[in-house]
This record gives sequence, C-alpha cells and structure tokens, in this order.
Amino acid sequence: KLIFTTSLLLGTTITISSNHWIMAWAGLEINTLAILPLISKSHHPRAIEAATKYFLTQAAASALVLFSSMTNAWHTGQWDITQLTHPTSCLILTSAIAMKLGLVPFHFWFPEVLQGSPLTTGLLLSTVMKFPPITLFFMTSPSLNQTLLVLMAILSAALGGWMGLNQTQIRKILAFSSISHLGWMTIIISYSPKLTLLNFYLYTLMTAAVFLTLNSFKTLKLSTLMTTWTKTPALSAMLFLTLLSLAGLPPLTGFLPKWLIIQELTKQDMITAAVTISMLSLLGLFFYLRLAYCATITLPPPTTNHMKQWRTNKPVSAMIAILITMSTMLLPIS
Repeated sequence: KLIFTTSLLLGTTITISSNHWIMAWAGLEINTLAILPLISKSHHPRAIEAATKYFLTQAAASALVLFSSMTNAWHTGQWDITQLTHPTSCLILTSAIAMKLGLVPFHFWFPEVLQGSPLTTGLLLSTVMKFPPITLFFMTSPSLNQTLLVLMAILSAALGGWMGLNQTQIRKILAFSSISHLGWMTIIISYSPKLTLLNFYLYTLMTAAVFLTLNSFKTLKLSTLMTTWTKTPALSAMLFLTLLSLAGLPPLTGFLPKWLIIQELTKQDMITAAVTISMLSLLGLFFYLRLAYCATITLPPPTTNHMKQWRTNKPVSAMIAILITMSTMLLPIS
C-alpha cells in the first residue's frame, strides 16, 4: 500500500509539474499502474473486471495524449505543454482527456469501475486520479475548441443527471454525480480556468467527506443506508447536509463554484448555456435528495429484514469532521 500511494503521489506530481509532454504522459502512466492493484485487491470477479476496464480506457487515453503531442511536435516543433497550437492535436487531446476524466461521450467506464472498487479506492478514482488530466486541461485551455468543450460539458451534466436517477448503488450514484460535476468544470475551462480548479477543489472536498462517511458506515446500497441512522445519528445528519452541498444548494459550500461559473458565463454572453446547465443540475439534485432522504429523513418500516445496527461509542475520525465542516461552511464563512 505504501508503494502504491507513493507512486500515486509521484505520478500526480510529475504530471502537474511537467512542461514536456513526455513527462506528463509518464506521470499519467505511473498513476494508472499504481491505482490498478488498489482496484483489484479484493480479488472479486467484479473488481478484476473493473481493473481491466480501467486499464484499457486509460491506456487508450494515454496513447491519444502521446499521439496528439507528437502531431503537434511534428507540425510546430514544440514539445512544450502550453504551446499546443495545432487544431488537430487540440481535438485529439480534448478527446484523450475526456477519456481520462470520464466526460461524455467517454463516460461509460467510470460508473462500472467505481462500482467494482472499494469505497476508499473509489474516492481516489474520483478525486486524485482526475487531478492530472484537469491540470493538463488548465495548461492547454487557451488553444482548445470552445464550442466542443461547451457541448461536451452540457451533455455531461445532462447524462450525469439522467443516468443517476435510476440507480440504487451508492457508488454508481456518486460516479454519475462526478460526471455532472465534470461537466460544470469543463464548461468554464476556456473562459476562466481558475474557476475550474476552484470547482475541482471544492468537489474533491465534498466527495471526500461523503466517501469517508459512507466508509465509516460500511454502506454500499440505498437499502443499507436506510438502517444506518441508528448507528451514528449526528454523522447521518451531517451526511445529509454534505449531500445537499454536493447538489449545490445555496447556503452550503457547493453553491459557490456554481454561482461563480454562472456569473462568468453570463459575462461571456452565454446565457443559454448557463440556463441549460443550471436546469440540468436539478436532475442531480433529485438523486442527492434521494440519498439524503435514505440517510436521515425517512425511517425504514419496522419489519425490515436487515440486521439492526447498534449505536456505537466510537468517535468520528477528525478527518471526516474537518471535511464535513468545510464542505458545509465555506460559503457562509467566505
């Protein structure tokens, strides 16, 4: 585990601090290879399948990253990441990073992989593994095709919302929520890249809070989430607030990036895009509310065939407490 976590940190650091395309590619490869044993370590067939799917998509995406940078070097003689100017290589790079991140239309692998991996690995997959591709997006953002990015962003928000409505597995719901959040990050990348990074940091904060809370509950399905309120009532109540924050309701942290992004889009005269993506985030609100209902608001019927969960005296870890506080309180404080 030590080797894998250091490799993850190393790969991420190499990618985000590199200037040369080959270094960025090497960092992405180290990242992919380090996360694979973490996905497949339970040796469940589902986990092995998830690791295989993950490996194939990431390998294809890395190949496309190399291909785009080589096309650009062939045409311009530049290996610098910020100097990606050739239109063809920009298109190839956009598709490669969309594959890395799980943006629509390359999103199909992400819910499957998240469903097959344990909760802590799922947290790594939806936060740490998204960081290097987003930094590449950040560095190349001036030269990318804006219409394509806006189109992919709106489709991501739409499909992330729609496909999450029908799920009962919590990890799949969180995967679709991640896809719709990536839509919000992508729509603003070519107009104000700093906002994309802010959105990513806050999303990482809230997702980490949710994943770690669920991990301390040991819940994977909505039906088992219904019975956890007896275990740690206070934590369940805070999970409710964190989920609403992830949905982006106003007094909570999650509203901050949405607010700034809508403001920036209206400054850029993209009123229709802003209205569309705001309406599509209502779809996400629906399944976050369903998670929140299952976590705290509804009581299960008394004749459930579940094990009754006893209230524990085990203190909540400080990490979860800090993350939940930040993911609910940042906007009111700021």
